[in-house]
Amino acid sequence: MAKYSEEFKLMVVKEYNEGTLGHKLLATKYGVKAHSQVKRWIDVYKKFGKEGLKRKNHKETYSVQFKLDVLSFMKRTGSSETETALHFGLANPPIIGSWKKSFMEGGTEALDRPKGRPPMSNKAKNGKNKKPAEVKEMTYEQKLERENELLRLEVEYLKKLRAFQMDPEGYLEKHKQRYHSNSNKPSN
Repeated sequence: MAKYSEEFKLMVVKEYNEGTLGHKLLATKYGVKAHSQVKRWIDVYKKFGKEGLKRKNHKETYSVQFKLDVLSFMKRTGSSETETALHFGLANPPIIGSWKKSFMEGGTEALDRPKGRPPMSNKAKNGKNKKPAEVKEMTYEQKLERENELLRLEVEYLKKLRAFQMDPEGYLEKHKQRYHSNSNKPSN
């Protein structure tokens, strides 16, 4: 996947806002493979301004419950990844696709796995630790506690889904305020 600079994205968005070319023609003009990428930049810029186009230096982490709420909203409303991301205040819509894929492949537990390689310890960075790192095993009790927590989250998700299926309009109206007030407060 190509990485585009903040300046490049801003230039494309400003040209779109001038009204001379649409997002498909701009993608072709600047060699962006997917015109949906240009549309995403435009939508993110409208919602977050220049800040939304910046690359993040740190990875934000989101709770399993938050991820389930996002996926549930997208399924219930039929919203696109971009629309859902904007609704929840996420500047990176493709992250929702990765959550959906993880959930489909591994269920709720897959949403709890950290991405990427764990950070190096100071000893390893300094080259002092030449032995392989010891892996801390979770105790049986810790594994059960983790499994219980994930099952609780899954049950909560299913309850919310059932409530929505029974009364979609009432459910959305009841939870609309909550989502808007929490959309800028992602938790770990």
